[in-house]
Amino acid sequence: MKITKLIIGILILAITLISCNKGNDKADGYGNFEATEITISAENSGKLVQFTVEEGNILKKGEHIGLIDTIQLNLIKEQLLVSKNTIISKSKGVLSQINVLKAQLKTATVSKNRIENLLKENAATQKQLDDIDGQIDVINQQIRSVEIKNAPVVNELKSVDVQLKQVEDQLQKSIITNPVNGTVLVKYAEPNEITSFGKPLYKIADLSTMQLRVYVSETQLSGVKIGQEVTVKIDGSETMKNFAGSISWIASEAEFTPKIIQTKEERVNLVYAVKVDVINDGSLKIGMPAEMWITSFH
Repeated sequence: MKITKLIIGILILAITLISCNKGNDKADGYGNFEATEITISAENSGKLVQFTVEEGNILKKGEHIGLIDTIQLNLIKEQLLVSKNTIISKSKGVLSQINVLKAQLKTATVSKNRIENLLKENAATQKQLDDIDGQIDVINQQIRSVEIKNAPVVNELKSVDVQLKQVEDQLQKSIITNPVNGTVLVKYAEPNEITSFGKPLYKIADLSTMQLRVYVSETQLSGVKIGQEVTVKIDGSETMKNFAGSISWIASEAEFTPKIIQTKEERVNLVYAVKVDVINDGSLKIGMPAEMWITSFH
């Protein structure tokens, strides 16, 4: 009888210890890993003559990874350059005339400065200064007259220059340049396909640092702050694998617990979203579940 009581007592004690351990071993937050995903689209239209992107590739910012056919753009550029040279040859006579007048204006201005200095020393007369001012006015009027006559040519030349800049911009955008460091998640296009402006080419994300989005209750919120060090755990082959994490963002407004939480009762609770930055050793993937443990509490 005593042995039976002893066995029952041991069983009760074991159950109590297991229950306590289960309560103490509960994580402070559960969630999934995510990363900022960017979809890179074509900035020009044409045939993809080169596209060296594969899913899983690690790309650097500024790396050239593709080219859209530029034959037509180069032909337009050559045509504009010919037009520009033709306009310049037409306006050479007028432009040379303006250069002569500007040289005369420079000489007259130097003479005016000299006469003004002599006048201060009573070595020149007011009439000399008035005469040189008159010469400068005449030269300025001549320059304006020539520029008015040449205005259509000048405007035409400016128009061609603007068109050339537009073509240069399109040529530059035909070179597909990766804008951020990251890993290619999805590839949407293949070499030799016809692409168009705004058509997605690939999706990329920086996976070197992952963000674990977890949800904490209002009672836990007071123990959480930005910059706080926490422990993040994921399922390993045999035991849980630990990572050091840092809280980088806390939601300012409460929300209902997401549907990923299993029980209906828990889903109706109000919680706050928290993001934890975790340096990725290569084992963390987007969507992977994980636990957050507030280090100071455990």
